[in-house]
Amino acid sequence: MAKKAKKRTIRTWTKEDVRSLKSLAKARISGPQIARKLKRTAGAVSQKAFSLGVRFRSVARKAR
Repeated sequence: MAKKAKKRTIRTWTKEDVRSLKSLAKARISGPQIARKLKRTAGAVSQKAFSLGVRFRSVARKAR
């Protein structure tokens, strides 16, 4: 017997969600960590951040 596919639900971004996203990004928290706190996928958080012009913590790289 085939498994039933999960129904996807789309949650709209509230003003409080956007405010939290901006404040967490300003606190230099990474995208996946913000996604866990907001209970959203990492992709949804990164797309919303991109549309708002918000940048996440950048990874410090070694100079070669």
